[in-house]
Amino acid sequence: MSALLESYAAGRWFRAADDGEPLLDAATGEEVARISSRGLDVAAMVRHAKDTGGPALRSLTFHERAGLLKALAKHLLERKEELYALSVRTGATARDTAVDVDGGIGTLFSYGSKGVRELPNDTVVLDGGLERLGKGGTFAGQHLYTSRPGVAVQINAFNFPVWGMLEKLGPAFLAGLPTIVKPASQTAYLTELAVRYIIESGILPEGTLQLLAGSARGLLDELTIQDCVAFTGSAHTAGILRRHPNVLDGGVALNVEADSLNCSILGPDVGPDDPEFDLFVKGVVTEMTVKAGQKCTAIRRVLVPTGLASQVVDALADRLGKVGVGDPRNDAVRMGPLASLGQREEVRKAVEALLAGSEVAFGDPKGAALLDGDPERGAFMTPLVLRARPGAVEPHDVEPFGPVSTVIGYDGLDDAVALAARGRGSLVASLATHDPGVARSVVLGLAPWHGRVLVLDRDDAKESTGHGSPLPVLVHGGPGRAGGGEELGGVRGVLHHMQRTAVQASPDQLTAITGRWTTGAARTESQVHPFRKSLAELRIGDTIASAPRTVSLADIDHFSEFTGDTFYAHTDPEAAARNPLFGGIVAHGYLVVSLAAGLFVDPAPGPVLANFGVDSLRFLTPVKAGDSIAVTLTVKQITPRGNADYGEVRWDAVVTNQDGAPVATYDVLTLVAKTWEAS
Repeated sequence: MSALLESYAAGRWFRAADDGEPLLDAATGEEVARISSRGLDVAAMVRHAKDTGGPALRSLTFHERAGLLKALAKHLLERKEELYALSVRTGATARDTAVDVDGGIGTLFSYGSKGVRELPNDTVVLDGGLERLGKGGTFAGQHLYTSRPGVAVQINAFNFPVWGMLEKLGPAFLAGLPTIVKPASQTAYLTELAVRYIIESGILPEGTLQLLAGSARGLLDELTIQDCVAFTGSAHTAGILRRHPNVLDGGVALNVEADSLNCSILGPDVGPDDPEFDLFVKGVVTEMTVKAGQKCTAIRRVLVPTGLASQVVDALADRLGKVGVGDPRNDAVRMGPLASLGQREEVRKAVEALLAGSEVAFGDPKGAALLDGDPERGAFMTPLVLRARPGAVEPHDVEPFGPVSTVIGYDGLDDAVALAARGRGSLVASLATHDPGVARSVVLGLAPWHGRVLVLDRDDAKESTGHGSPLPVLVHGGPGRAGGGEELGGVRGVLHHMQRTAVQASPDQLTAITGRWTTGAARTESQVHPFRKSLAELRIGDTIASAPRTVSLADIDHFSEFTGDTFYAHTDPEAAARNPLFGGIVAHGYLVVSLAAGLFVDPAPGPVLANFGVDSLRFLTPVKAGDSIAVTLTVKQITPRGNADYGEVRWDAVVTNQDGAPVATYDVLTLVAKTWEAS
């Protein structure tokens, strides 16, 4: 008897007392492992996550959490060959495994980078700008995101035992939520191995990741209002979860990614000799054969102009006829088996239902010509192309979770969009076209029904990641039948796990709460120029108020000649006088900003290393010859970089004229040394 998988719960590895249920090799039928969670204390897992993992994680800044994700990604990358070796037992080819293992590790790398680049080195994220709530400026509002004191439970499907875990772990971890992973039993042995590598590394704080191998019975009973569940799987199971009392009435958030009848549309502008035709056919074949079509993003419906349906079927058959099916241990095999014999039976039942309105155009629903493997013990299946009869309803209702696609003819763009919408909400659709008008019309029609839309043509094909590849930086999810959930999407996926709150307070209180200087809050002027202070010495609110400088007509003329910016408002008095906004010659906005820099810069070498940008620049009041300007520069935000000897300082800059009216407002971004000793 093979080894029994263990759960990692409340700081230790747990082994059930019974023998468990067998898990079989998808290609050979041999027993790989056994699984059971009998006797597991799920309440203790939830308590451990909330009492140990959560506080440890929330004590870290976003940058510190991001650094741990990067370290974890590197650690798993060093062990991916062992994961590859076990992945083959799930029926995965080397290509399939790369999508799962490398894709999951890549997602961790992406979130590690996003966390540093796009989130503050803090535990609070600001959402939007300051809202003035009073005329005097003493009462304002600011939206912010904070971490929830809960746990993120992920319940995953069998098809991506590594990526499915890591793509949910990354955003939740960055958001400050500890995670409990419940993998699908059929391929849980691969998830368990990955979790073992993670736990053994000691990279993640204790309690921030736990594994439940086996039944999750009773787990949702332990969850409360601050907790969330991310589910990937069937609509049937999603319905059961939605009806759980703690989801219905207890405030537990449920994010669902369920069935999805994704489609790919061949544009009416594309003919058999166009590059887009081959790209379209290749894309469909890829989605049918990667993971043996066991992907939530796989193409189930192939929508083509009615007059081209036969040519598309022939082209698909030609390509699919060259796909070797068999045991993935054979390097010549391009498509392995389904995950289990039970899964194959489910797909065959779906095909039988589809055949009520379709006919087989390629493949054998009940057999498979194999390059290698036992057709009885292995869950092998031929790729199947079905052709729908006019008016068939089944392709829009039945999802065969395997290597099966149905070709459906359409008459005009409106019909194509209407057919796509009959899937009642999908994760992704793709469109092959080189006509911008077709692209706009179809995408706008598809968008309300899909979480993602790929437009494929000869220009983007070389860099395109394809129809079925969810990317860390783009949202993954879809409306309606697809579950209505949303994952990934870069920082969106992090904020999705956090609580957004509107805070109303005085500018000084908002500054203290947010860690970012708020307009109207106190400033600190000292004898030491802020540019002479290192990151360790700078404080939020440190300010320099410059002396005034008069802007002359000679300054404006020189700037025009020197830069070549001879726009009439700066050079033609009569034309400028007729301009209703200016009424005469005005200074260039960039001249004003340049002069302002000269007013606040300290020229000697010091801790300020570089200016790397300006944000939110707005010109508010025209500056005319003879006006004087002054600038007030205030430290707005300080962000140390964990892996460097410097950090970022954001300065609030306000340029005013002789009447005190704001001329320009913007943020100056500088890199400042963490420490500095004058030579």
